[in-house]
Amino acid sequence: MKKNILIVGTGALATLFAARLSASGVGVIMLGSWQEAIGALNKSGAGLVDAKGKENFYPVNAITECKNTHYAILLVKSWQTEQVAHKLEKCLTEDGLVLSLQNGLGNGKILTDILGEERVAQGVTVVGASLLEAGRVKISGEAQISLGEHPRLGPIETLLRASKFRVTRVASIESLIWSKLVINSAINPLTALLDIPNGDLLKIPEAKILMAELARETASVAEAQNISLSFEDSVLAVEKVARQTSSNISSMLQDLRRGAPTEIDAISGAISQIGEALSIPTPRNKICWQLVKAMANRGKIRDYKKQKSFKEFL
Repeated sequence: MKKNILIVGTGALATLFAARLSASGVGVIMLGSWQEAIGALNKSGAGLVDAKGKENFYPVNAITECKNTHYAILLVKSWQTEQVAHKLEKCLTEDGLVLSLQNGLGNGKILTDILGEERVAQGVTVVGASLLEAGRVKISGEAQISLGEHPRLGPIETLLRASKFRVTRVASIESLIWSKLVINSAINPLTALLDIPNGDLLKIPEAKILMAELARETASVAEAQNISLSFEDSVLAVEKVARQTSSNISSMLQDLRRGAPTEIDAISGAISQIGEALSIPTPRNKICWQLVKAMANRGKIRDYKKQKSFKEFL
């Protein structure tokens, strides 16, 4: 196989993966729509700052339209999945494969509905990645990837292992997704609402209690569907991740800070809706869902008021 790959996305995780793959000699193409990132990536490459503060830039080719793609890794937000899937439909080869490492629920179904089951693999990644600016990302903690089973996944797995990612295979994709969902639902909304890095949740008693309760709620929804998780104690698992990524600014908080749409619908919202359908109470997930959406809308109202105020002085 020719050593090249398409990274779909230009945000924090996409930049991290692009840098690591490029550093190992893989030809990396990045597909995105964020013009500032496209320009920065093409000019300087993908910048990666390690845990010790050392920074290196690695060459990539950033584009807005793809063609003749054999292997791709999908690292966009859940609300962008359908749009990106239609783009991939035009450029992914018949024997190609896209690996989704996205957060939240529903991405796999959207992708398989458009691309076909034989061209879609799923996995999850646990790593702290903070976007410093367009084209530059800082990593905190070790980058771990868990992959579901798929007959075409071997070449992508080989490239990831060669790029110093810790990669494991998991038999049950549902277990994989819901285990990550327990982590995301307990950490991301709280860090977004409190405007703090992951590790600070362990330092604030009330936040630590809420984090534990959110983890138990999400685990109970998984249990009601007979989905086994990859850990026995959901609270200990969440606290471990918060500790390992203590300095990380969650993707949801990064989104709120820059006024971008969040993935709250595919995380807390999806858990709340499934819980309701199964008669499993999820009050904390529901309130986090509503509060994060309210925070996002508050930003829109502030922007509107600024624009109105500015116009009054024109």
